[in-house]
Amino acid sequence: MRGNMNVKRGIVKGFDAAAYKATVQIGGSLSVWLGDVPVARNIPAAEMVTGRRCAVLFFDETNPQDAVVVGVYT
Repeated sequence: MRGNMNVKRGIVKGFDAAAYKATVQIGGSLSVWLGDVPVARNIPAAEMVTGRRCAVLFFDETNPQDAVVVGVYT
């Protein structure tokens, strides 16, 4: 396991409240969208609005599936 975690800006493009996972467009890229990103359970589902900015924590940047949405903001 790598010891470097990285936080990147993103935009919520979709949210599955049943699975508590999001589709996120990574900031600065029109083509990089990550699907099925887990969302921290302390974020209310009502806050996961399409178009909202978010913070995505990558535990291993070489594996984009090893990430979690840790916050949303306006």
